[in-house]
Amino acid sequence: MPNRSPVVIASALMVLLACAVFAAPPSGPVAQISVSPHMVQWRVLVPSDAVTLTVSGPDGETHRFESKGQTMNVALKDLGDATLDGIYVYDLVVTPPVSSAVKQKLNEARKNNDDAAARKAARDAGLDHPMTDSGAFSILNGSFVSPDVQEKTNGASASGAPRAATSTSTGTGGAVSASGRLVPVVNDQVIPDDLIVQGSECIGLDCINNESFGFDTLRLKENNTRIKFDDTSVSSGFPNVDWQLTANDSASGGANKFSIEDVSNARVPFTITAASPNNSVFVDSSGRLGLRTATPVLDIHVATSNTPGMRLEQNSSGGFTSQTWDIAGNEANFFVRDVTGGSRLPFRIRPGAPTSSIDIAASGFVGVGTSSPSQKLHVFENVDANTLLVIENSNAGASAAGVLRAKSDVATVNFQAHAASRTISRFGQTLGGWNEMLAVSGNGLILGTLGATPLILGTNSAARMTIDSAGSVTIPGNLTVSGVKNFAVADPSDSKRALYYAALEGPEAGTYIRGSAKTVNGEVAIELPGYFSHITETERMTVQLTPVGAWGQLYVAEKSPGKLVVKVAQGTPDLEFDYFVQGIRKGYLDYQVERPDAFPVK
Repeated sequence: MPNRSPVVIASALMVLLACAVFAAPPSGPVAQISVSPHMVQWRVLVPSDAVTLTVSGPDGETHRFESKGQTMNVALKDLGDATLDGIYVYDLVVTPPVSSAVKQKLNEARKNNDDAAARKAARDAGLDHPMTDSGAFSILNGSFVSPDVQEKTNGASASGAPRAATSTSTGTGGAVSASGRLVPVVNDQVIPDDLIVQGSECIGLDCINNESFGFDTLRLKENNTRIKFDDTSVSSGFPNVDWQLTANDSASGGANKFSIEDVSNARVPFTITAASPNNSVFVDSSGRLGLRTATPVLDIHVATSNTPGMRLEQNSSGGFTSQTWDIAGNEANFFVRDVTGGSRLPFRIRPGAPTSSIDIAASGFVGVGTSSPSQKLHVFENVDANTLLVIENSNAGASAAGVLRAKSDVATVNFQAHAASRTISRFGQTLGGWNEMLAVSGNGLILGTLGATPLILGTNSAARMTIDSAGSVTIPGNLTVSGVKNFAVADPSDSKRALYYAALEGPEAGTYIRGSAKTVNGEVAIELPGYFSHITETERMTVQLTPVGAWGQLYVAEKSPGKLVVKVAQGTPDLEFDYFVQGIRKGYLDYQVERPDAFPVK
């Protein structure tokens, strides 16, 4: 956005109030200005590390210049290709030399938000007053106007002394010239009593006989008009500062302005420049301050046609790094602009944002969409849709990741999304394009539920592992482990010990069923239950038979996942026996035992 004119009067009033806490400035001016037709030069008269000059032109545009030396030069071309005739107001700021020890004190005070310590460090180092200078110069017909040009006046010579004139004495300390103008003479008049004028009064070298006053009661009329309040108090404890009302600069090329000057301290705390808009400063009957408005609604009301705002500028004359912020608003947004940082907009509010879009409670809790946040950050929405908290890093670099971090004491956990080009690997997996929950520090990572509710892990919109409230685990897919699969129970005979059993393992996805039977008339048919037959392949099924009670010969006459037929050898009596049937789980006949380049995760 283009630069906008700052709220000059409001800033001047703030500076006026702030001056009360500063010590007296150095004696004499900070810089000396010299003007030639094509160049304006400022020679800095105090020690300096750098000089910053801001110039505001008659069109409201500002120009900023910096120099590391003791001089600052500005040429016509530096003010733009189409340099306008008119008055240019400048503000010059000197950055004083500051030792590293003082800088450290100032930085520590700022870091600790200790304004009192910062003021003391600045005061001890002589930095408790701004080393600034301000003024004006003019451009006329494409050239700088020299301040040494002498002005010709109606009632005085170029030197300011009364001009000679053919006159007639009035007997009252003056004379009337042939032109009718009053010309002062050397005799002063002292009136040792009250002076009452029942009419209007004109004071100045250019007052004339039969002056037409209109509604003017008191008129100052000459090329330099001033009203000075000269306080002659000399007794201890009595205020004695001299003040002055000044209309316009006296030198050629100076500013058309009205100022209140602190003559004793060589300061100008209040200035109004010519052609300021109507109601530039307006205080209504209730004390409300209007800036460019005669109808202020609140204590301070700023009104303008394009982006009303305020500039907060910390210059470098106090030892701190210079920094400038703008606070402003328009039909597009209310914003805070970091002018020093490339005019970025770190904070913006769009028109129409709902109430409590951001709400900070007295507790320090921050609500987003709520005026009563219950936690440090409380995001609230009441719509039939998702409420999302998004942390986005749109960079595609190898180090890019969007991370939400939770940290407490020594424990830290990250929820993070990795850019597609990430080459970092973890747990044997390259993380490019992956999402991750990672315990960064602490004792570990816990996933669970506090109530009697299940925990489900899923992929492809399906549950892949479910842990119910009693601790039972259901996995609808395959389970691969590098260690053993076991179960543990407390030893019933010794409460200080536990018993661990490992699961049977082999090179196939096996099924089995076992039982007991007895032949009748030399044979028996065993119907195997459906829960075995339904999940067992017909191929590669094996049966083991063990006689019970006596030795005998048995054999399997017929086998299938649904049925066994067992017979005894000829001449062998009927026998009781145990059987053990092993099969392969349906769908796993081609189970691959040896798998190249498919090492389990360690």
